[in-house]
Amino acid sequence: MIYVILFIFSYAFTYYIRKVAIKKSLVDIPNERSSHTTPTPHGGGIAIAITWFIGISYLYYINDINNSLYFSLLVGVIISVVSYLDDLYELSAKVRLVTQFFVAMLGLWLLDGLQQIDLLFFSIENQIITNVFALFTIVWFINLYNFLDGIDGYAGSEAIFLGLAAFLLFGGSHFLVLIFAVLGFLIWNWHKAKIFMGDVGSTLLGYNIAVFTIYYANIDSLNLWIWITLFGLFWFDATITLLKRYINGGKLSKAHKKHAYQRLVQSGWSHNKVVIFSILVNFLLFCFIYYISNVFIAFLLSISLLYVVIKYIDKKKSFN
Repeated sequence: MIYVILFIFSYAFTYYIRKVAIKKSLVDIPNERSSHTTPTPHGGGIAIAITWFIGISYLYYINDINNSLYFSLLVGVIISVVSYLDDLYELSAKVRLVTQFFVAMLGLWLLDGLQQIDLLFFSIENQIITNVFALFTIVWFINLYNFLDGIDGYAGSEAIFLGLAAFLLFGGSHFLVLIFAVLGFLIWNWHKAKIFMGDVGSTLLGYNIAVFTIYYANIDSLNLWIWITLFGLFWFDATITLLKRYINGGKLSKAHKKHAYQRLVQSGWSHNKVVIFSILVNFLLFCFIYYISNVFIAFLLSISLLYVVIKYIDKKKSFN
């Protein structure tokens, strides 16, 4: 019953935010870097954030979530507030980055750090190395989720996929909270979007995925590779795009439209078709993890699949 309530709350609150945004002219105006063509309200991620924090707090109240996981996830309030202020006032990159590192360090501390990194033939247990890796992983996940929130339904459907996949693999009521918190918003966001998520939603989702990755890696070090595989569609696109722009001498801090999903839209695909394609790719990634017992083989297969996908997109719309 609680999940139905969370879904209804998320749906209704998104509707309310949309009305307020229209009234106060809080809309994204299309420009040369946009993948949409009409002014659209933003800030719908507030509904995701508030529903999410209510949901996990309820789980904490009924003792249905690990304490360290709960408090680490609760740190996401900070990133949500700062990101919402950024949506409204465009904070400097320095303020955003300092906030992200502070949140990453606090969340990591509450999880007691990352205990080890399993690299097939050996494990890294040096706490300086593992925690520096974890720190930058959290910051990278926050930013890349924000980078990949650019077309209708894309970021929301990814969060629901990860929630469903994780629930099937690990269990955990917090994944159901994530699914229904995002689903209420997604109904308003899927093509054509009536409201956008904004940084307030995308940065929180990226932070949550990073926390889940580290928390479950501490339960079993191989889980790190499971999460990296499941999140492959986003991090592979963002990382390859960043590397290509660096090699081509592009200014990395400058906004652009060179991510694979953006180039698919430029090639003539509708937002809806791109999202459905992403769901298919995610389904295959989940199948690798679910049906292949060796997580490293599953990871290598996922990298191969994602490489083929990127090459396919390159042929449809070149990077340059």
